[in-house]
Amino acid sequence: MTSTPAANPTDTTAIDGLKTRLKATWMAGNYDYFSRYMESSAIEFLDRLAPTPGSRLLDVATGSGQLALVAARRGLNVTGVDIATNSIEAARGRAAFEDLDVRFDEGDAEALPYPDAAFDVVATIFGAMFAPRPDLVAAELARVCRPGGLIAMANWTAEGFIGQMFRTFARFIAPPGMPSPVLWGDEDTVRQRLGPHASDLQLTRVTYRFSYGFPPAEVVDLFRKYYGPTTMAFAALDDARGRELQGALVDLWTVHNTAVDSGRTEVDAEYLHVVATRR
Repeated sequence: MTSTPAANPTDTTAIDGLKTRLKATWMAGNYDYFSRYMESSAIEFLDRLAPTPGSRLLDVATGSGQLALVAARRGLNVTGVDIATNSIEAARGRAAFEDLDVRFDEGDAEALPYPDAAFDVVATIFGAMFAPRPDLVAAELARVCRPGGLIAMANWTAEGFIGQMFRTFARFIAPPGMPSPVLWGDEDTVRQRLGPHASDLQLTRVTYRFSYGFPPAEVVDLFRKYYGPTTMAFAALDDARGRELQGALVDLWTVHNTAVDSGRTEVDAEYLHVVATRR
């Protein structure tokens, strides 16, 4: 399918329309339920980062608190921000249930609602990479991080499994008129975007394992029902094209499934772990 031209960053109307569509996308499905299956990714990410207890951490594109809640349990002073109203409400509910002192705000990764140098660590896992204007994202991540603090990202790569899944979607759905999110998984691109803001930049390719106690067809159903971008993609297709996309996704998950038990799904996906020291 043909690509939609990228929105002109000076065209306020086009950007506002794109942002409205993106917000609707991330509010579709049920990201809170979907993200519970990926909590190990947040734990592994924070283990590698090893921030000092008491540090001020901002979780950008927090979803329902996937990283923020893990960080709060470890004694960090945590704030989470996300564009999706329902995800923020879910995050607040989860924090209250665990009696965790976490602040959650509705906000945009391209215009973070915080003062300069407000945080020791500014982190985002599989989140800010989906914002439409990456240069603004890089500038905002840097702006709210104190000098000497850390900017940390987990970004899916084009070569990895999620990159392949995005290409599968692109066969059926026109791209949304913004730079490819997986460019944030390319080392040279990250150097161009974050390099001017950093005194040191460490880039490591990491393997994350998707692990589900059910077969690939049910994994695709999970994504279709609960993961907003997949929910919206299927909603844009007629029944015949929807069945084709369903089959293509089941084939992709089946080919990459390494589980011995036919009732399980184990798929390795690659992402780029970014740690930048704020200049």
